[in-house]
Amino acid sequence: MFDILYKLYHQKNTFHLFIISFIVFAILNIIENVIHYNIGKTSNHPIEITNPTPKDWKKIIITMIIFALLQGIFTMYFY
Repeated sequence: MFDILYKLYHQKNTFHLFIISFIVFAILNIIENVIHYNIGKTSNHPIEITNPTPKDWKKIIITMIIFALLQGIFTMYFY
């Protein structure tokens, strides 16, 4: 009985760890990706922060979600 409760409690904590890891990575990664986007876009000029096009936002978001999921999965696995 206690073993089942412990496993349920541990799974709940692991899922919370996944969610926290995913959110933190997503926020930091969006900031980093926009900076990298602007560096690549204006590599021959002084760095200027511009808003990516809708098409580029889709690429940035999809890539970020994939790597945020991997970050969360690896964090859960190695926890």
